[in-house]
Amino acid sequence: MSSPNPDGIAGWAISLMETLGAPGAGLAIALENLFPPLPSEVILPLAGFTASQGDMRLFDVVVWTTLGSVIGALALYAVGALLGRNRVVAIASKLPLINVADIERTEAWFARHGKKTVFFGRMIPIFRSLISIPAGVERMPISIFTLLTTAGSLIWNTAFVMAGYLLGEQWELVERYMGIVSKAVLGIVILAVVIFVVVRVSDRRKGRHHA
Repeated sequence: MSSPNPDGIAGWAISLMETLGAPGAGLAIALENLFPPLPSEVILPLAGFTASQGDMRLFDVVVWTTLGSVIGALALYAVGALLGRNRVVAIASKLPLINVADIERTEAWFARHGKKTVFFGRMIPIFRSLISIPAGVERMPISIFTLLTTAGSLIWNTAFVMAGYLLGEQWELVERYMGIVSKAVLGIVILAVVIFVVVRVSDRRKGRHHA
């Protein structure tokens, strides 16, 4: 297979796929779930491009990458389940600017919207990995978690694999435009954290003033 970009993450993914075929693409996506800095926006279109060259079957790529997504998500779910609510609360109570009430509000929100969050979260950069941990902490029924994760991941993976398949050697266009989206999401997260910190520090200062 000839690749337009054999370096970095693309080169690593190519090596896996050349060695293992479609299961290599699945392994790369499983690792991407565990380590969000590995972008599926690179791996999936590249896998589609590889299928367009006849080195892998398109159906196999979609199946294996979706399986990889589910395996990676279940691993993070297990981390959340092993930690459990009590450990999360204990850890949070020792962190600055975090109140137990914040955890309780998050739990209540997840109880109301958890299913939608798990499903749609699979199609949002960064969150697609992290959402598995609170699902494990809250002990969402694993059958429901697996079903929602499979459905959401299948949509995301199919879209990006097909984009790479149809674009051929121009598969990098997907990475380029989705990179902008990922940076926008990361910017929103950072802004939300900054606002949270500012509000919490302000509240504590007001509390000390009243005391």
